[in-house]
This record gives sequence, structure tokens and C-alpha cells, in this order.
Amino acid sequence: MKLSDVPINSKVEFHFILAFAIDYTDDNHPSPTNGKFNVFWETNHLGPGQIGSFKGSNSNVKIAVSLGGDSVGSGKAFFAPKSKTSWVQNGVSSLTYMINKYHIDGIDIDYEHFKASPEMFAECIGQLITILKKSGTISFASIAPYEEINSHYLALWRKYGHVIDYVNFQFYAYHKLSVSHFISNFKKQASNYEGGQLLASFESGGGGGLKPANGFFEACNELKDQGKLGGIFIWCAEESKNKGFNMRRNLKIYLLHDGR
Repeated sequence: MKLSDVPINSKVEFHFILAFAIDYTDDNHPSPTNGKFNVFWETNHLGPGQIGSFKGSNSNVKIAVSLGGDSVGSGKAFFAPKSKTSWVQNGVSSLTYMINKYHIDGIDIDYEHFKASPEMFAECIGQLITILKKSGTISFASIAPYEEINSHYLALWRKYGHVIDYVNFQFYAYHKLSVSHFISNFKKQASNYEGGQLLASFESGGGGGLKPANGFFEACNELKDQGKLGGIFIWCAEESKNKGFNMRRNLKIYLLHDGR
């Protein structure tokens, strides 16, 4: 799909997240590159020209790139640094080039498998975000945790939460939720990521959590009325397009593109 397929409400702050950039080789047998990120999204429709034009036509749109993800090729995408120093140096260099080339504004951290401790993850990611922000390369950063991997992301949050702008928590990783259970889980994560701008989320295709047809927006309105809702995070653009992009709310929207 193309960026122009997405209907943009000019009154909504809209972040479009490209998925993914991964520090693996981009060949038939992907292997870790220790922080040297490569593009794994479809550049035929999401190249520098298309992205620059789309942003030029929509002043309320920002573009982010998601790092990591669940898989690469036929295997899992692991966070596997050789050392903190080398991973951060490689990450800063490769991402600075990519971000400038593709007119990207921010990064989203979405590692879901780890060959490093929570402390190593926190230091590598925290320093990466800090350096990219200080250099003016990015203007925002988000993280995308879920319950089973919270230990790594909470270690990051506790030390580097001050450089993280949004928490795109994957509430759709839970089993099917009722409105009350969704709100309860949201408040639990708001406590875990205290002080953060926490987003509600749903998956527009399959997945669990709470769907729009089952009360998602009702839950969001309740959270918004309580001053707790930081926005809405949706996976993914392709499935949303198939459903006609039926999401019209005056809230911050983060739409994650799965790169196909």
C-alpha cells in the first residue's frame, strides 16, 4: 500500500510508523549485524520521494521507523549486541543515515526477543535515543512493550523514561478483553510506566485485546474523560485499509505499517 491510501484528518496529530528497520543482514539468510540497521519495509511505495511528498502535503503527519519487530526472514529478530559501545555506535551511524534519507522524524522500539539482559537493553536503547535526540536527528521516541517482555522495557523506562515520549503498549497481545478489563489493564500499565504518555491500542486484523466493535472507543472515551488517554495506536495499516479505515476520532493516531 501507499501512504496516500491513508485518509488524514487535518485536526488529528498523526504518526505513521514504518516497520521495520532491523539490525540484521537483508539477504536470504539474515544474521545479526550488531546495531547496523537495514531497511525491511517496501521501499517501492515507501521511498524518500513518497515520504517527503506525503509529509509536505500533510503538515500534521510525522514519520517514525520501528526497530526490531517479532521476526526477520523465517526466524525471530533478536536484540543481540556484541557490546554496548559497539552496538550504540553502529546504531547511531546507520540510523542517522537512514533517518535523513527517508525524512523520518522519530523511532519506535519494538524488540520482542532478547539475547541480552534487561540492563544491557536499557543502556543500549537509552543511549541510542539520547544521542539521536541530542544531535537533532529525531524529535521523538516511543516504545512498544507488552506484558511478557515488560522486564526489559521497564528497565529501560526506569533509567531513560525521560527521553521516551510515547508508550505504544500492545494491549492486543492480551487475550480477548471486555471494556472493564481493558480499562483495568490500561491503568495497570499506566502505573508501570508512570509519567509516560500511554496509548490504547488494537489490532485491525486478528489478535486479542479489545476491538472497536466490542467497545474499544467506549473504553477510550472513558479513559479520555479521566485524563489518562495519550492517544491510540493501531496495528496495522494494511488491515485497516481492508476495513475502510473506519477510525474517526479526534485523538492522536499512531498507525503502524507492516512493510509489505
